[in-house]
Amino acid sequence: MGRQRGPNVRTGERRQSILRAARDSFVEHGVDGASLRDIAARAGMTHAGLLHHFRSKDDLVVALLQQRDAEESARDRAQRATTSDEDRLAPLIAELVTERQAAPELVRLWLEVTAAAARPAHPAHDYFVERYAQVRSAMTEYMRSRVAAGAVRGDIDPEHVGALLAAVLDGLQLQWLHDHDLPVVDILDHFLELVAAPATPPTATGDHGRGSTSSPPPTTPS
Repeated sequence: MGRQRGPNVRTGERRQSILRAARDSFVEHGVDGASLRDIAARAGMTHAGLLHHFRSKDDLVVALLQQRDAEESARDRAQRATTSDEDRLAPLIAELVTERQAAPELVRLWLEVTAAAARPAHPAHDYFVERYAQVRSAMTEYMRSRVAAGAVRGDIDPEHVGALLAAVLDGLQLQWLHDHDLPVVDILDHFLELVAAPATPPTATGDHGRGSTSSPPPTTPS
């Protein structure tokens, strides 16, 4: 006789079913246009049954965001187990970006919620404040470790680079929604190469290759 599953397992499965239905409804109708009744119908349950697990549409939005973060964190941990820290970042970002591009409607949904949540009253505002802080912190620590290992130029500010990478990722995804031919992964690789490149010392002809405007030093008489 098979083992009976407990209520916690069934509750978890129902919540996952609701989240899948919510994602599909948000993609099709947008967050504002989706209804809890439509989501419940897609999940094969009553409206009251859905409210037993999620009290509002806002709760569903935040839960979906947290689910995506959990999936990406799990992928990061798996990659840590098989690659060195030095080789981890670029392939992980490329994998995540490629996966997201397979579902552009989800990228659009993510960016729409990100922008809307900039309002302090938005239910996902605190989530994004915390998430961006975590992303910047993780990138800062990574860059510090690479500087210490001599793999990244030592004149960068790790905190600034962490914020820059978060901005580059969001900005490139937004541009990609308008132009699917944009080589996002190649651009990200180039950005990381620029960060890792050694600082170029000033040349004799002046900074950045420009000719010097100063007069030559006087010749010492013999």
